[in-house]
Amino acid sequence: MSTYHYVACDLGAESGRVVLGTLSDGRVAIEEIHRFPTGAISIGGSLRWDLLRSFDELKTGLRKVAARGLPIASVSTDSWGVDYVFLHGREPMLGLPYHYRDARLDGSMEKAFAKVPADKIFAESGIQFMQLNTLYQLLTDLEQRPKLLKLVEKFLTIGDYFNYLFSGAKKVEVSLASTTQLYDPRKRKWSRELIKSFGLPAKIFPEIVPSGAKLGPLLPEIASETGLQGVEVVASCSHDTGAAVAAVPGEGDDWAYLSSGTWSLLGIESEKPIITDKSRAYNFTNEVGYDHTIRFLKNIIGLWVVQECRRAWANAGQEYSYDQLTKLADEAPPLKRFINPAAARFAKPGGMPEKIAGYCRETGQTPPESVGATVRCVLESLALLYDRTLREIATVTGQKIARLHIVGGGSKNTLLNQLSANATQVPVHTGTVEATAIGNILIQALGLGHLPSLAAARDVVRQSFPVSIHRPQDAGVWQDAKERFGRLTLAT
Repeated sequence: MSTYHYVACDLGAESGRVVLGTLSDGRVAIEEIHRFPTGAISIGGSLRWDLLRSFDELKTGLRKVAARGLPIASVSTDSWGVDYVFLHGREPMLGLPYHYRDARLDGSMEKAFAKVPADKIFAESGIQFMQLNTLYQLLTDLEQRPKLLKLVEKFLTIGDYFNYLFSGAKKVEVSLASTTQLYDPRKRKWSRELIKSFGLPAKIFPEIVPSGAKLGPLLPEIASETGLQGVEVVASCSHDTGAAVAAVPGEGDDWAYLSSGTWSLLGIESEKPIITDKSRAYNFTNEVGYDHTIRFLKNIIGLWVVQECRRAWANAGQEYSYDQLTKLADEAPPLKRFINPAAARFAKPGGMPEKIAGYCRETGQTPPESVGATVRCVLESLALLYDRTLREIATVTGQKIARLHIVGGGSKNTLLNQLSANATQVPVHTGTVEATAIGNILIQALGLGHLPSLAAARDVVRQSFPVSIHRPQDAGVWQDAKERFGRLTLAT
């Protein structure tokens, strides 16, 4: 078998990376070449993304790759969903893009529902209702920045924006298009019904391309600046979760996945959208993956809560690594208190330890008395939320889940993995920590014809990375915890 080299530019909410991938003899190997921070910046009373700085960092990573002297076949960028960049002519962007947690979106869903009923929005898009969705961001632009919106020629989602900077192709890959709540997964195109009903300018919606689409070679100036010549730009799965799910080493149809990081994306893979009254009632989403498979999942707040606690403690002069926080949590007494991670207060930045303590007091629980107890409360609550979500999936689809594959950076948290196995009472399989970069790379290989199918790509993952299995424990103790958690979340 030939050897091929690819570059994945993987952008997350906290950090970005340039990763070199090598496919050879039925195995894939990856190496992180460059890492840099991507977090939000506060400016003018708003939260924004400094994407031009990230672009400069990506080019630094590409120069480091070029220094290896390897024949690079292609490069592709993936990112989080929903946020976007406005384009006009040769301008690199019209204003710094807003962060999905910016306060400007407060109340935006309710305004949207006054124009178009929620059931109609869901029937068209099949997407979970979250005020951070692109739909509500664009409607807020229409209300607050109408003059700017008139100048816009196209908008591009984040991963696709970087692919555009590399290739010059103003196109959106389908996995990111599907996160906007303006894509129709049954007709496989933008929902003209929703675009028209909300009065959004149709001209700004770019062409949608499938996962693995070739966008063209690196622009001459990028090739010259980085030293990478003859490299194709591919739209892999531009949505990081779409890329991560493509790298889940699942077999059969009785497994679920959890892409664990700042967000927890928990769901199953389906051949068709599941757009029903039940799926809307449980607020599930139908996002698109490779080959237009459907990621039927729920976006759950994830390790963001721990990240915000860590940030607050650091600001107070208490510096902890994530490993230290996990160790302290492991040493804390188990199952003493819970929060509802889905409560709105935990989605906002700032003061997270105080928010957790306040929630506990409001719900008749003793607030955590230490850093370890606070982190353990969060991790146990997440595990219980995972269990509830899996049971909701079974209710909606009738599918019984026999194992849960946890991938992504959060899969390194062995305590959370074991807590998840205990809460769900199904085996938890881990091992594909770098699932997003791996999926990005393998979809590039699929797009270039170096692999024949998604099944073959997943077989490559199984051959390349060992799997650890966390077996369920303490079923009786956790059943009691589930009942307490159920009463708690129903009450708030």
